[in-house]
Amino acid sequence: MGHAEDIAQGTQLQAGLAERVAGHFRASASLKSDCAQALSAPIAQAIRVMAASLQAGGKILVCGNGGSAADAQHFSAELLNRFEVERPPLAAIALTTDTSTLTAIGNDYGYDQVFEKQVQALGRTGDVLLALSTSGNSANVVLAMRAASAAGMRIVALTGRGGGKMGEKLAPEDVHICVPHAVTARIQEVHLLALHCLCDGIDAILFGAK
Repeated sequence: MGHAEDIAQGTQLQAGLAERVAGHFRASASLKSDCAQALSAPIAQAIRVMAASLQAGGKILVCGNGGSAADAQHFSAELLNRFEVERPPLAAIALTTDTSTLTAIGNDYGYDQVFEKQVQALGRTGDVLLALSTSGNSANVVLAMRAASAAGMRIVALTGRGGGKMGEKLAPEDVHICVPHAVTARIQEVHLLALHCLCDGIDAILFGAK
């Protein structure tokens, strides 16, 4: 293959990759547009639940696996530090960060209990559990929800793919934010936007943020 052919092939590859990337942007934007209608009401309900808990001296416990663990830590950091306005820190704990606790529970009891035992120890009536899973079927998150319900906590579940086992475990007073999609990346992209909406809404209620 000559130099001209190499250049042509490289140009075609670049154009193909650029279109592939643009396709991801279009798919994400389309889903977010659809979710603006479908999810605004449950997200608003979740904001009210979380703000009421924080106003009453409660806290928000957050858990998830993999990318959802990163989202859990992102959300708790936004509350503990700040989101977009200067305001006092808010009580939130990501149950995904203490490696000694996670490995001790995983080693002694099994990975399915790594969040459940933390909720049992830290959760109190009036607190909120924010439970994240793109599939809705993460066993350790489902068990954390069970522990939260037993402790008198409200639950906000952030899922996809129809909600899975998590959706089935929610009580009427809990909140389900379920992204209507099957692709993990797209679900996670909407989850992140939903978390930012939660942060903004909590600040608006508690501090009058514009």
